[in-house]
Amino acid sequence: MTKTNRPFDFCGQVRRLCADVVRHSDALRHIDVSRLLFGVLQARSGRRHGLQARVTPLRCHGGALTRRRHDVPYQVQRFFVDGREMLYLVTFCLPRFLDQSFDDKFITLFHELYHISPAFEGDLRRHNGRCALHTHSKRLYDSHMAEMARAYLSNGADRQLHEFLRLNFGQLQQRHGAVVGVMVPRPRLIPVAVAPPGF
Repeated sequence: MTKTNRPFDFCGQVRRLCADVVRHSDALRHIDVSRLLFGVLQARSGRRHGLQARVTPLRCHGGALTRRRHDVPYQVQRFFVDGREMLYLVTFCLPRFLDQSFDDKFITLFHELYHISPAFEGDLRRHNGRCALHTHSKRLYDSHMAEMARAYLSNGADRQLHEFLRLNFGQLQQRHGAVVGVMVPRPRLIPVAVAPPGF
Protein backbone atom coordinates (compact mmCIF):
# COMPACT_ATOMS: atom_id res chain seq x y z
CA MET A 1 0.00 0.00 0.00
CA THR A 2 1.50 3.31 -1.05
CA LYS A 3 1.61 6.42 1.11
CA THR A 4 -1.21 8.94 0.67
CA ASN A 5 -2.21 12.13 2.43
CA ARG A 6 -5.94 11.35 2.29
CA PRO A 7 -7.45 10.44 5.72
CA PHE A 8 -8.47 6.80 6.03
CA ASP A 9 -12.26 6.46 6.28
CA PHE A 10 -12.46 3.48 8.64
CA CYS A 11 -16.28 3.19 8.72
CA GLY A 12 -16.60 3.48 4.96
CA GLN A 13 -13.97 0.82 4.35
CA VAL A 14 -15.45 -1.57 6.92
CA ARG A 15 -18.88 -1.12 5.31
CA ARG A 16 -17.48 -2.05 1.89
CA LEU A 17 -15.65 -5.03 3.37
CA CYS A 18 -18.76 -6.26 5.19
CA ALA A 19 -20.80 -6.02 1.98
CA ASP A 20 -18.23 -8.29 0.29
CA VAL A 21 -18.20 -10.68 3.27
CA VAL A 22 -21.98 -11.00 3.15
CA ARG A 23 -21.93 -11.68 -0.61
CA HIS A 24 -19.44 -14.53 -0.19
CA SER A 25 -20.64 -16.12 3.09
CA ASP A 26 -23.74 -18.31 3.00
CA ALA A 27 -24.27 -18.03 6.77
CA LEU A 28 -24.42 -14.21 6.53
CA ARG A 29 -26.43 -13.74 3.33
CA HIS A 30 -29.46 -12.60 5.36
CA ILE A 31 -27.66 -9.37 6.31
CA ASP A 32 -28.58 -6.17 4.46
CA VAL A 33 -25.47 -4.05 4.98
CA SER A 34 -27.39 -0.91 3.94
CA ARG A 35 -29.28 -1.21 7.25
CA LEU A 36 -26.14 -1.49 9.41
CA LEU A 37 -24.81 1.68 11.02
CA PHE A 38 -21.02 1.58 11.51
CA GLY A 39 -19.27 3.57 14.20
CA VAL A 40 -16.08 3.83 16.24
CA LEU A 41 -15.24 4.56 19.83
CA GLN A 42 -11.91 5.38 21.40
CA ALA A 43 -10.30 2.81 23.67
CA ARG A 44 -10.11 4.09 27.23
CA SER A 45 -6.63 2.65 27.70
CA GLY A 46 -3.70 1.45 25.62
CA ARG A 47 -4.25 -2.16 26.68
CA ARG A 48 -4.47 -4.65 23.80
CA HIS A 49 -7.08 -6.71 25.65
CA GLY A 50 -10.62 -5.52 26.21
CA LEU A 51 -13.53 -4.55 24.01
CA GLN A 52 -12.64 -4.89 20.31
CA ALA A 53 -16.07 -4.41 18.73
CA ARG A 54 -19.74 -4.90 19.47
CA VAL A 55 -23.02 -5.13 17.61
CA THR A 56 -26.01 -3.37 19.21
CA PRO A 57 -29.53 -4.39 18.15
CA LEU A 58 -31.81 -1.44 17.43
CA ARG A 59 -35.02 -3.36 18.03
CA CYS A 60 -36.23 -5.33 21.03
CA HIS A 61 -36.53 -9.10 21.42
CA GLY A 62 -37.86 -10.72 18.25
CA GLY A 63 -37.75 -7.42 16.38
CA ALA A 64 -40.48 -5.76 18.46
CA LEU A 65 -40.49 -1.97 18.55
CA THR A 66 -41.15 -1.82 22.31
CA ARG A 67 -40.55 -3.80 25.48
CA ARG A 68 -41.91 -3.35 28.99
CA ARG A 69 -39.79 -2.79 32.09
CA HIS A 70 -41.54 -2.38 35.45
CA ASP A 71 -44.79 -2.06 33.48
CA VAL A 72 -43.45 0.92 31.48
CA PRO A 73 -43.13 0.51 27.68
CA TYR A 74 -39.72 1.40 26.23
CA GLN A 75 -38.26 1.42 22.75
CA VAL A 76 -34.64 1.46 21.60
CA GLN A 77 -33.48 4.81 20.24
CA ARG A 78 -33.97 4.72 16.46
CA PHE A 79 -31.47 5.83 13.82
CA PHE A 80 -32.27 6.84 10.24
CA VAL A 81 -29.82 7.49 7.40
CA ASP A 82 -31.26 9.18 4.31
CA GLY A 83 -34.74 8.21 5.51
CA ARG A 84 -33.85 4.51 5.91
CA GLU A 85 -34.08 3.00 9.38
CA MET A 86 -30.98 1.22 10.65
CA LEU A 87 -31.47 -2.11 12.43
CA TYR A 88 -28.02 -2.63 13.97
CA LEU A 89 -25.13 -0.49 15.18
CA VAL A 90 -21.71 -2.11 14.64
CA THR A 91 -19.03 -0.34 16.67
CA PHE A 92 -15.25 -0.85 16.60
CA CYS A 93 -12.93 0.18 19.41
CA LEU A 94 -9.91 2.04 18.05
CA PRO A 95 -6.98 1.75 18.06
CA ARG A 96 -7.43 -1.59 19.84
CA PHE A 97 -9.29 -3.39 17.05
CA LEU A 98 -6.67 -2.41 14.45
CA ASP A 99 -3.80 -3.46 16.70
CA GLN A 100 -4.85 -7.11 16.64
CA SER A 101 -3.32 -9.63 14.26
CA PHE A 102 -4.83 -9.94 10.78
CA ASP A 103 -6.49 -13.25 11.72
CA ASP A 104 -7.94 -11.87 14.96
CA LYS A 105 -9.38 -8.84 13.16
CA PHE A 106 -11.26 -11.14 10.81
CA ILE A 107 -12.45 -13.34 13.68
CA THR A 108 -13.76 -10.22 15.44
CA LEU A 109 -15.51 -9.04 12.28
CA PHE A 110 -17.25 -12.38 11.72
CA HIS A 111 -17.97 -12.67 15.45
CA GLU A 112 -20.01 -9.45 15.37
CA LEU A 113 -21.78 -10.12 12.06
CA TYR A 114 -22.77 -13.62 13.18
CA HIS A 115 -24.54 -12.12 16.20
CA ILE A 116 -27.10 -10.60 13.82
CA SER A 117 -30.37 -12.55 13.84
CA PRO A 118 -31.02 -14.81 10.81
CA ALA A 119 -34.43 -13.10 10.61
CA PHE A 120 -32.64 -9.71 10.30
CA GLU A 121 -35.37 -7.98 12.27
CA GLY A 122 -33.19 -5.86 14.55
CA ASP A 123 -32.62 -8.48 17.28
CA LEU A 124 -29.61 -10.73 17.97
CA ARG A 125 -29.09 -14.38 17.02
CA ARG A 126 -29.98 -16.52 20.02
CA HIS A 127 -28.75 -20.04 20.73
CA ASN A 128 -30.28 -22.72 22.92
CA GLY A 129 -29.19 -22.94 26.53
CA ARG A 130 -28.08 -20.51 29.20
CA CYS A 131 -25.41 -18.77 27.07
CA ALA A 132 -27.77 -17.62 24.36
CA LEU A 133 -25.36 -15.28 22.57
CA HIS A 134 -22.08 -17.24 22.44
CA THR A 135 -23.35 -20.82 23.01
CA HIS A 136 -21.71 -22.63 25.93
CA SER A 137 -18.15 -21.82 24.78
CA LYS A 138 -16.89 -18.50 23.44
CA ARG A 139 -13.67 -20.29 22.43
CA LEU A 140 -15.58 -22.72 20.21
CA TYR A 141 -17.72 -19.86 18.92
CA ASP A 142 -14.61 -17.95 17.84
CA SER A 143 -13.12 -21.13 16.36
CA HIS A 144 -16.21 -21.36 14.17
CA MET A 145 -15.77 -17.69 13.21
CA ALA A 146 -12.15 -18.42 12.20
CA GLU A 147 -13.36 -21.21 9.91
CA MET A 148 -15.88 -18.85 8.33
CA ALA A 149 -13.20 -16.20 7.82
CA ARG A 150 -10.85 -18.69 6.16
CA ALA A 151 -13.67 -19.86 3.88
CA TYR A 152 -14.38 -16.25 2.90
CA LEU A 153 -10.73 -15.50 2.13
CA SER A 154 -10.50 -18.59 -0.10
CA ASN A 155 -13.80 -17.94 -1.89
CA GLY A 156 -13.14 -14.94 -4.13
CA ALA A 157 -12.70 -12.26 -1.44
CA ASP A 158 -11.58 -8.90 -2.84
CA ARG A 159 -8.08 -8.43 -1.46
CA GLN A 160 -8.22 -4.66 -1.97
CA LEU A 161 -11.14 -4.47 0.47
CA HIS A 162 -9.36 -6.22 3.35
CA GLU A 163 -5.77 -5.16 2.69
CA PHE A 164 -6.08 -2.43 5.35
CA LEU A 165 -6.50 -5.13 8.02
CA ARG A 166 -2.87 -6.12 7.46
CA LEU A 167 -1.80 -2.78 8.94
CA ASN A 168 -2.08 -1.68 12.55
CA PHE A 169 -3.50 1.67 13.65
CA GLY A 170 -0.10 3.42 13.67
CA GLN A 171 0.76 2.15 10.19
CA LEU A 172 -2.59 3.27 8.77
CA GLN A 173 -2.18 6.65 10.46
CA GLN A 174 1.33 7.05 9.05
CA ARG A 175 0.18 6.10 5.55
CA HIS A 176 -2.91 8.34 5.48
CA GLY A 177 -2.07 11.08 7.95
CA ALA A 178 -5.21 10.29 9.96
CA VAL A 179 -7.73 7.52 10.64
CA VAL A 180 -11.27 8.89 10.83
CA GLY A 181 -14.62 7.36 11.73
CA VAL A 182 -18.12 8.25 12.91
CA MET A 183 -18.61 8.25 16.67
CA VAL A 184 -22.16 7.06 17.38
CA PRO A 185 -23.37 7.12 21.00
CA ARG A 186 -24.74 3.83 22.31
CA PRO A 187 -28.52 3.81 21.76
CA ARG A 188 -30.71 4.55 24.78
CA LEU A 189 -33.91 2.90 25.92
CA ILE A 190 -36.57 5.61 25.67
CA PRO A 191 -39.87 5.46 27.59
CA VAL A 192 -42.84 5.55 25.25
CA ALA A 193 -45.67 7.93 26.08
CA VAL A 194 -48.97 6.08 26.44
CA ALA A 195 -52.21 7.92 25.71
CA PRO A 196 -54.63 7.96 28.67
CA PRO A 197 -57.77 5.82 28.40
CA GLY A 198 -60.44 7.37 26.19
CA PHE A 199 -57.99 9.81 24.58
